Amino acid sequence: MASPLWLFLALAVAEAPPAAGSPDTAEKAADARDKMICKKFIETGSLVKGKRVCKTKAEWEHERDNMRAGYNTSASCQTGNGGSCF
Repeated sequence: MASPLWLFLALAVAEAPPAAGSPDTAEKAADARDKMICKKFIETGSLVKGKRVCKTKAEWEHERDNMRAGYNTSASCQTGNGGSCF
C-alpha cells in the first residue's frame, strides 16, 4: 500500500501550474529576431584573410531586403520596363 506522503507528492506534482518563466509566442518571436548571427566574408584572392560580421537576424533580413530592392530596380531599367534608372 502506498504511503500517504507519496500519494500527496504525486498529486502535488501532477497538478502543479506551468513554470512562471515560460515565454509566450510573441516573446519567442521577438527573441528569434534579436539572435546574433555571425558570418565570415573571405577576401577575394586570399585563402585566409577575411572579416567576420555579426548582426542580429533582423538586421541581416533588412540588409537582404535592401539589396533585393536595388537589384529589382536595376533589372527593370535594363529590360526597358519603365522604372527609374537613376
